[in-house]
Amino acid sequence: MSYRIPSPPPSLEELAKRQQNVVTASQLRARGVPARIITEHCRRGGPWRRMLPRVYLLQSAEPTPEQRMWVALLYAAQNGREEGRREGAVITGAAALALYGFTVVPRLPAVTEVDVLVPRQRRLKDVGEVRIRRTERELVARSVHGLACAPVARAVADALAEWTAEPGHSAPVREVLREAVALPDNLCTARELVVELTDSGLTGEPRVRAALDELLAAERDLVLDQLGRLMDEWLLPAPLNAPELRMRGGTYIAVPDLYWPERGVAVEVDSELRCVSEGEAAWVRGGQHRMEYLGIRVVYVSGAGLAADPDAVGGELREAYRVGGTDVVELLVV
Repeated sequence: MSYRIPSPPPSLEELAKRQQNVVTASQLRARGVPARIITEHCRRGGPWRRMLPRVYLLQSAEPTPEQRMWVALLYAAQNGREEGRREGAVITGAAALALYGFTVVPRLPAVTEVDVLVPRQRRLKDVGEVRIRRTERELVARSVHGLACAPVARAVADALAEWTAEPGHSAPVREVLREAVALPDNLCTARELVVELTDSGLTGEPRVRAALDELLAAERDLVLDQLGRLMDEWLLPAPLNAPELRMRGGTYIAVPDLYWPERGVAVEVDSELRCVSEGEAAWVRGGQHRMEYLGIRVVYVSGAGLAADPDAVGGELREAYRVGGTDVVELLVV
């Protein structure tokens, strides 16, 4: 059996460098700094500053914007452990969006309040510019410039919840949603935004719902344009775009994204992006099930799959067109 020798905790100098000169009382005590020294160093004219309860800045100069973020995070994350681990809190809302680099929110120096998300059972109060936000869900952290931030979609939802609660606030809802999905490294997807905004109850807010619908339509249109170019490359005939399919008696069946009536083949593109509520999702799934029941061959295409392996998608479409549907019931194409 092998044993791993635990590495020693970082020195005060190493910790201060890692946390941009912001430390907690427990971290100082764990490194042998007595309370008396902390008090003396924080007196007027001393080398340190007391920023918030049990949070200190190891310099006399005014804190930088990044140091203010550290102060807020460490205040909310204190849990009494020697290292003052930061898993117990994440920065969210407009402050997190500023850290992620959103251009439609105030830059970091102009952020006057910092929202920090903590587990619901934590006993903390708002203090200074720090506002405590509680959640029953497990915290998920993303490191941004060394700071623990909520994932982009959650930070967007928390910022929009704050803005839309203020009467007359001209919240840049559309711009924030667009920036979220345009971030590099696929930090936030449209589907993640749908989930967070729905869980936050924001899809019932008209401004948010309108902006979300617009974003989802634009995302799907982009994939459909890419799919159209792919079908040209694979020499497939042009399908009908969003036809309404009905039985001969007029019974509604579905509205597929693309349809080849001569082959009984339909294509559904990122169908989950057509759905915000569960009712909408059930309506879309019902149409897909009815098409399949009536013999139509339905090909499901995702934007992610198309981007990752367009040749595989092209081959699947060509094969579906070649084989066609099975005993397709005669339908009206509206």
